[in-house]
Amino acid sequence: MKNNLDLHIPVLLPEVLNFVKSCNFEQFSYLDATFGRGGHALEINKLFENLKIIAVDQDMEAIEYGKQLFAEKEKNEEIVFIHSNFSKINGYKSLINNFVNNTGISFILADLGVSSPQLDDAERGFSFYKEGPLDMRMDHSQSLTASHIVNEWSEEDLIELFITKGEVRRPQKVVDKIITRRKIKKFESTDDLSYLIEDCLGWRKKGQHPATHFFLALRLEVNKELEVVENSIESLLDLLAPGGLLLVITFHSLEDRIVKYKFKELAEAKGKILTKKVVQASWEDKKKNKRARSAKLRVFERGAYVI
Repeated sequence: MKNNLDLHIPVLLPEVLNFVKSCNFEQFSYLDATFGRGGHALEINKLFENLKIIAVDQDMEAIEYGKQLFAEKEKNEEIVFIHSNFSKINGYKSLINNFVNNTGISFILADLGVSSPQLDDAERGFSFYKEGPLDMRMDHSQSLTASHIVNEWSEEDLIELFITKGEVRRPQKVVDKIITRRKIKKFESTDDLSYLIEDCLGWRKKGQHPATHFFLALRLEVNKELEVVENSIESLLDLLAPGGLLLVITFHSLEDRIVKYKFKELAEAKGKILTKKVVQASWEDKKKNKRARSAKLRVFERGAYVI
């Protein structure tokens, strides 16, 4: 197993820690909905004695890594690992309630998007800078891959995908090239697709690969990331103790828009929004960590009296 911990810098860590330190509970519990390599969990664990952690991730590598990272804590029965997407959290309610003695969870963090180790691993097929299989699955047990979409979807469906999830204004030229090329040879690697897009569009914006938004659209579709966010926020809020916090970190406008409006929709019945203005990383952090440049944090506090 690759050791990526030293390379992984948790995004918006000071801002996250400031919010969780404001909580006041007799016994603290923390649900990490996107555990990854445990960067946030490690630092949050330092703040609270005997903190109970529920670590959720659909990537089995992350779960295995977490078991090594928190071996002593697992031995003391202070952490439980759930190999699943957080969209399925309702199926684990009994397990979670028993683990925290039915007190509700103090704070929940969902750090959305792809983790740094996943991006760095060419075999996962997320990066257009590293050749690998055109895969993009966060959970390898699922069947849908980016390769299937690019090779099998109709012209109309590809255009709609790149417009709605990639926010590409005019994808027709690239889609035409994809359709022509796949009749001759199927797309198998990330380079197959990224080179075609680069050749088709050229570099229009300095510092941004022309395949960026196309790869984003494919990743969002393969993992149903937008649908997961839309359908999971209320379920996560319902796991919180009164006064508990739900912290959500997004990395692009579509995700952030969903979180923003979902929080507004639920505020009257479930609690209140603590981030009237979205929280972003400091300039210093953005210089140190590329992922922090687009990261946005929104925080919701569950009310004492929930309808």
